Amino acid sequence: MENMVNIYLFGKKYEVPAGLTIMNAMEYAGYQLIRGCGCRNGFCGACATIYRIKDKQELHACLACQTEVEEGMYVATLPFFPLVKQIYNIEEIKPTEQIMMQLYPEIYSCIGCNACTKACTQKLNVMQYIAYAQRGEYEKCAEESFDCVMCGVCSSRCPAGISHPQVAMLARRLNGKYIAPECGHLADRVKEINEGTFKQLIEDLMQKPVEELKELYNNREIEK
Repeated sequence: MENMVNIYLFGKKYEVPAGLTIMNAMEYAGYQLIRGCGCRNGFCGACATIYRIKDKQELHACLACQTEVEEGMYVATLPFFPLVKQIYNIEEIKPTEQIMMQLYPEIYSCIGCNACTKACTQKLNVMQYIAYAQRGEYEKCAEESFDCVMCGVCSSRCPAGISHPQVAMLARRLNGKYIAPECGHLADRVKEINEGTFKQLIEDLMQKPVEELKELYNNREIEK
């Protein structure tokens, strides 16, 4: 086959087609990814991976589903990282600076090394959204962390032991519950769905071929 590259998966050498993602290359090499990852019956962010290119010093963090293989790539997937996940009832807490201090006090031990941002697989400004969380600016924290997929790579590099994804999740929940303006028409639409108003429409959509669904989605009317 043309355009093949040599990569190393868990220390073993494989020849795989160029242009594959790391995840597809693993499957091409014979690995069975049957659970865990979001696109393999699991959750998004579970394919956190580290790699290094042969004869180069820099260590990279990425998601295996969106990163293409390179010649001489040494790959190792990361196991689940044990983030601190505090238990709380969103109905009983309020968006005050004190609630973040109470649930995730370690964020105030941040030393500003920016290792979290450098490691982020989504290229988010992680240190910035932690700074927003420290100041109780939950709307800004929610916006800055919106694309987080909870892979935990940022936390694995943090010398202060901060569980950045869980801090961001709390900020987004507080923002959605108490700060962001209520979306009345969305609540009305959910009520209509629960009442079965769109049951036939949904069933009709489920019978359509994928290409037609893509066309409908790409040309849908988007509310301003």
